[in-house]
Amino acid sequence: MMHYILQAQGQGGGSFQLIFLVGMVLVFWLFFIRPQAKKAKNQKKFIEDLQKGDKIVTIAGIHGKIQQVNEDGTLNIEISPGNYIKIEKSAISMDWTAQINKPAAATPAK
Repeated sequence: MMHYILQAQGQGGGSFQLIFLVGMVLVFWLFFIRPQAKKAKNQKKFIEDLQKGDKIVTIAGIHGKIQQVNEDGTLNIEISPGNYIKIEKSAISMDWTAQINKPAAATPAK
């Protein structure tokens, strides 16, 4: 009789472990994989929408203005009047570029 009770408890513990494992996978997906995929999708759209005249900042911190979008995935940017460099589109920082392009916050009058 004791043998049957131990078997029943062992089977219940296995289903709890399975539910716990599925829960951990779900939490991992919700907090790590999904946000990372969303950020990658936004970065890809940002890169595709770059066009001539946009002000950008590279991941190295170089500020410039796009002069030409090349077919090979590169950009020609003007970093100062008359000075141009060629960079990869993937070298553009989406976050830093958004910061320099957002409108200046209205300062409260004193």
